[in-house]
Amino acid sequence: MDNIVLEIRQYIAVLTINRPESLNAFNYETLVELGEKVEQVRVHPDVRAVIFSGSGHKAFSVGADLKERKTLSDAAVKRNLYKINEVFNAIDQLPQPTIAAINGFAFGGGMELALACDFRIAANDAVMGLTETSLAIIPGAGGTQRLPRLIGQAKALELILTARRLQAEEAKSYGLVMRVVNREQLMQESMTFCTQLLANGPIALQQAKFAIKNGMNTDLATGLQIERKAYEVTLPTEDRIEALNAFAEKRKPDFKGK
Repeated sequence: MDNIVLEIRQYIAVLTINRPESLNAFNYETLVELGEKVEQVRVHPDVRAVIFSGSGHKAFSVGADLKERKTLSDAAVKRNLYKINEVFNAIDQLPQPTIAAINGFAFGGGMELALACDFRIAANDAVMGLTETSLAIIPGAGGTQRLPRLIGQAKALELILTARRLQAEEAKSYGLVMRVVNREQLMQESMTFCTQLLANGPIALQQAKFAIKNGMNTDLATGLQIERKAYEVTLPTEDRIEALNAFAEKRKPDFKGK
């Protein structure tokens, strides 16, 4: 049985953590598999958006597999730490827009996976948090860096230092998730949001994401240069001409990603 299931549905890749018996916890094998599937998605010509979710009804992911962790040497723990950082960074840097469909518990590394995505949509009964300090460690897969960039330093300090668990609506009020929906509607809502994205030019989506994410890490003048270069990538594309023709002909454009 695959630990990570990859499905491609009309330009949308759905990656599902498939270890429901362990609440979709990450052992080393699962991290390796996730990294391989993420790389498949990165280069797939027909994938224009990506959804991450968890198998079963209880958990998105509860983070590191603590049963495995108890058996590991210090060197193996560091191996897992490097691997989860490598994989989550790869997710963060995917060219396609990414959505975390948080279908249940999202703690520790599970929350950090969600933070590595561009958008987060949560089931109304989901519970989430960076709970590592309650285990006498700290978030180690990007949580201390991505969370304050998302919701601000003070709120991030509060959540990480208290190891607080948030209900879905609380998480929305903190700015952690974009929207909260009934559990039965979670995947459909995520697919619908992807469809809204896919109505636009796929190369433009990728270049806009590139400009925003890279521009945020630099000063305004450099960010504006990044934006200009990203804009120039869209100029020679067939999709740009298709958009102009569609506008003139009063029809929806048929983008090919070229």
